[in-house]
Order: sequence, then C-alpha cells, then structure tokens
Amino acid sequence: MSFSSDVKGELNLGVSSSKHCKLAELAAMVIMTGKFKDDKWQEPEDNHYVSEKSKKLIKMLDLDIGSQEGKLSLKLVKGDRGYTIDNMLIERSCCKQAFLRGAFLAAGSVTNPEKGYHFEIVCDDERQSDILSGIIKAFGVEAKIITRKKYYVVYVKDGSDIVDLLNIMGAHMSLMNMENVRILKDVRNKYNRQVNCEVANLNKTVSAAVKQIDDIEYISKTKGLNVLPEGLRRLAELRLEYDQASLKELGDMMNPPLGKSGVNHRLRKISEIANELRRS
Repeated sequence: MSFSSDVKGELNLGVSSSKHCKLAELAAMVIMTGKFKDDKWQEPEDNHYVSEKSKKLIKMLDLDIGSQEGKLSLKLVKGDRGYTIDNMLIERSCCKQAFLRGAFLAAGSVTNPEKGYHFEIVCDDERQSDILSGIIKAFGVEAKIITRKKYYVVYVKDGSDIVDLLNIMGAHMSLMNMENVRILKDVRNKYNRQVNCEVANLNKTVSAAVKQIDDIEYISKTKGLNVLPEGLRRLAELRLEYDQASLKELGDMMNPPLGKSGVNHRLRKISEIANELRRS
C-alpha cells in the first residue's frame, strides 16, 4: 500500500463526536467527489474511502443528501459548476479539521516521505481551492495553489508542515511513521555531509602533500637539499620519508617539536624556494 492509502485508511477509522464536525467532513466529500443527478448524490465509483466513510456518516446523521433538508444541513450552495458550501459550515476550528479530512479522503494524496515531501488536494474549481487553502492557512501552514489542466491543486511541500497537516486531520499513526522516516533521513544526510567533508579535507591534504613533495624533489634535483637552512632541510627530509604524514605528525617528529602552524610556515618557505628556482 502507498503512504497515501495508509493515511486515508487511518482517517476512515475515526469519526468525529460532534454532529457539526460530521456534517463538515461529509460536506467536503460531497462537493469534492461525485455528482448530483435528479437531486441524488452519485457516489464516486473509484474511491472506496469516500464510499465507506460517507455511508457511515449518512447513517449516523440520519441524513438524506438528496432532500432539501439534507442540503440545508450540509450548507450546500449550488453554483455554476456544481455544489459548494456556505462558510458557516466551517466557522469552528474543529469543523475546519473535519472538512480538511473529508477533502483529503475525496481528492488528496501525500508522497511517501522516503521519496520526498508533497501533500496535495485536487479541486474542481477555484472556490474549492480557496476554501481549502484558507483552512490550511488558518492552522499556520502555508499552502500554495497551482492549475493543472482544468483543475486547481492546493499543495504543501515542506516536511514539517505536512506533519502538522497529518496531525490536524487526525492521522496520528501516519504522522509518527513519517517523523521516523524524517529522523532517519536527517541522520543519513548529516552522516553523508560529514563523510563528504572528511573526504574533501583528505583530498585537500593529499593534494598539498603531493605539491610539497614535488617542490622538495625539484630542489633536491637542481641544487640539492643542502642549500636549505637546517630547519627546512630536516622538515623536507621528513616529508619525503613520510609522504602520507599529517602536519601534526611531521611537527611531532621535529627536534624540537613544531606545531602545525610552524610546519605549515616552513613548507611554504620550501615552496617559495622551489618556485624561485623554477623561475631562474
């Protein structure tokens, strides 16, 4: 099963305790899916989540969606492209949560967090998308809207914001699963960054050592290392003998020992001498 299916399966199990929240969730499913024919709501044939949840809510509310009374209860308002809702239905914060839950069951999806972070709900018209983005923003989450063919898509791409939306809708088990994935990804990314940094530093150290050895060998072939002052000559000999040693290790071998900055300073002097010989 997909992560979206897991979320919807979890949302299908829970039922709001209050009547107004049940109405809000049902209204979202009604306006986001299916059509009315002869005042009868046609359930979507390809969405068993909506089919199961709507049947459950209709029975609990003892509601006939096709009747005028049923439409009034759901605050359905007929528009040019079908039914929408009166904003009175979602005045309460809990009803906003319920409406968002119903809308997600009807037309939502969320990417497997192993692959990326993307939450979206596809709307038939602009008013639906405005209602949903307004609800999401009411909970402090920034939602964006794009058009995709003839549809309006409300989407969120930030991982922490998607976690907040799962919590708002009541998908707490899915939330925990996503958080576990996010933690593992963060640890993995941190480890990879650390390894890449260490590799980069190692490559830099190796490149520097190769250049130092090249300079020392050039001096040795052209003038001989005896032209170097005693301190520089001893360090040059150590660098040739211990070509993979770090600056600290080279410094510890000197007598008296030198710190890293002292070793680095002397190696720069050797490099300057080599460059002068190359120019002459």
